[in-house]
Amino acid sequence: PTPPPSSPGAPTTPAGKKTVASYASWATYGRNYQVSQIPGAQVTHINYAFANVSNGQCVVGDPYADTYKFFTGDSWDAGAKRGNFNQLNKLKATNPHLRTLISVGGWTWSANFSAAAGTTQSRATFAQSCVAFMKQYGFDGIDIDWEYPVSGGLQSGSPADKANYTLLLQALRDELTRQGTTDGGKHYDLTIAAPAGPSILTNLEINKVAAITDWINLMTYDYHGSWDATTGHNAPLDKPTGDPGPAGFYADSTVNSYLAAGAPSSKLVLGVPFYGRSFAGVGAASNGLFQSTSGAGTGTWEPGMLDYKDIAANYLPRLTRNYDASAKVPYLYDAAKREFISYDDPASIGLKANYIAAKGLGGGMLWELSGDTSDYALLDSLNANMK
Repeated sequence: PTPPPSSPGAPTTPAGKKTVASYASWATYGRNYQVSQIPGAQVTHINYAFANVSNGQCVVGDPYADTYKFFTGDSWDAGAKRGNFNQLNKLKATNPHLRTLISVGGWTWSANFSAAAGTTQSRATFAQSCVAFMKQYGFDGIDIDWEYPVSGGLQSGSPADKANYTLLLQALRDELTRQGTTDGGKHYDLTIAAPAGPSILTNLEINKVAAITDWINLMTYDYHGSWDATTGHNAPLDKPTGDPGPAGFYADSTVNSYLAAGAPSSKLVLGVPFYGRSFAGVGAASNGLFQSTSGAGTGTWEPGMLDYKDIAANYLPRLTRNYDASAKVPYLYDAAKREFISYDDPASIGLKANYIAAKGLGGGMLWELSGDTSDYALLDSLNANMK
């Protein structure tokens, strides 16, 4: 792996804003993007994805990647720390401003949240285990990524999840406050990854959640994907003209819904994707936009999903960049392969960063670091334009 570029002039997060960078544990494998490559000076927070939920407690998600893998400078001595968690602590040592949070759950590992949130005792057990996990591995906070309370995820939830989620977050906040007092008045962060879809975000008590958490990371992407019968934008900023899909499937609508529900703008962090979505079997009309599709197109690591760096290296040189001025995002059409690709580039990320500033939002949350180019074109654009 190559270290981050030596660029003292690289844009950093503007004062008063957050650059929340997601690092996925699996990036250490085939993607070969390591924690040591993260440009720590250019982000304010790192969300490490993911810890799992087992028997009602926070547990290590990938023991090998998280705590065992040997990196240069590590030791095999008994009790020696290794793995990505240790790498994060080394990164913080050279970037004292940087804070790390353990993200718990995620799309695949949200099945056990409902039970953990179900009773006063189960919530206390969960909160205590998560704070103990945070302390053991050197994190500065906890990010809960429940996808999703009540409905909309891989697993069916319960109507009780809506109120119970709020109570779970309050139990976490109380436990973090206790720990902070024990540690001499430290503040530990509590955040969530929150849904963007209009029918799912109503399953949160948004005003109460906003009061308990430090901020809310809005997953303002995946509005459209290979699960749809028609192509569409992955992460439109504004309402796309002519989109035949459901109403409200764009970032500005999501933000306004949270604001209307009582969340302060400063506690909303806009999610920006460092990947695109590809669709197969798409006709050439309108360069593939809002056309019927047979499913997932080509992917970088899995069908239907393309890292931005892959798009920049292998698609942009040979395909024409189209732009939807209404949605403020670009797209590509590959006539030979009959594929449509929705993605974000430095220009569209810059517009989203302008939006963050104009709306008074708390900052940007990117999913995820390994998708950017080696010179961090997307990250630079986000930081440079959040003013």
